[in-house]
Amino acid sequence: MGDLVIGARSGAPEPDGTDGGSGQVDGTPEAVPSEPVADGAEEQRPDRKEQKQRSFWKELPILIGIALILALVIKTFFVQAFSIPSGSMQNTLQIGDRVLVDKLTPWFGAEPERGEVVVFHDPGGWLNDEPVQQNDNAFVRGLQDVLSFIGLMPSANEKDLIKRVVGVGGDTVECQGTGPLKVNGVALNEPYVFPGATPCGDKPFGPIKVPKGRIWVMGDHRNDSLDSRYHQDQPGGGTVPVDNVIGRAFVVAWPISNWATLPVPDTFDQKGLAAAALPFAPPAAGAALAVPAVYWLRRYRR
Repeated sequence: MGDLVIGARSGAPEPDGTDGGSGQVDGTPEAVPSEPVADGAEEQRPDRKEQKQRSFWKELPILIGIALILALVIKTFFVQAFSIPSGSMQNTLQIGDRVLVDKLTPWFGAEPERGEVVVFHDPGGWLNDEPVQQNDNAFVRGLQDVLSFIGLMPSANEKDLIKRVVGVGGDTVECQGTGPLKVNGVALNEPYVFPGATPCGDKPFGPIKVPKGRIWVMGDHRNDSLDSRYHQDQPGGGTVPVDNVIGRAFVVAWPISNWATLPVPDTFDQKGLAAAALPFAPPAAGAALAVPAVYWLRRYRR
């Protein structure tokens, strides 16, 4: 039954026709008797509750689907988890650590900066000798593939590396003897280097000019990292294309006992270190973003 509506009637003549259908008798409004409420109305309420409960279970698969889609979007455009497979970044990162990587910033044209810890695709030949670890349990492998697809777990088949950016396009990097490591002639104080290792490790290099659009990367464990120093005979001279960078690792998320942020060390803020950078680049970028913003505001006001 439909909902019951209680109200005044209009346009219907009275049985005696004395008022011509005005709805009044002797100048007073007609009292309209209220209609009785159907006996089954109250009995229908429990059924409605049951229908609501059943509809929730029908909507549950849709909610799960939306959650998975959102997780996939977040993994693709915002944040992704990566696993640390080796000791090349000790003691900053330990084997088995899970780091979260910011993938959003590069979409807006931001490029890696000195001192950042970044994850990047293999430029070619860096991981040829690295074995891919697979779990023997087929169910576990399948579950890992699903979770890695939506970004809730690192992939076992990922061919990516994680290192610290030492030099960017236009920089000159070098490390002679036992160090220190120099960028544009400025010596770096590197407290993040693995205890007992020297800044140059067992592979001194340079001076090397980093080409535009590329970066020079090194592991914090200089004696256990096959970084840019060991690939100078390959295309790019050991540098990594900026386009290969997936994003910046900004926090160690797992295990909880190793939780830590990954800020840029203070040594990269030294005066003269950024001498190779273009002084007008930030203002130019700001102006480029301001033009469409002003245009949009004007259209909105109209």
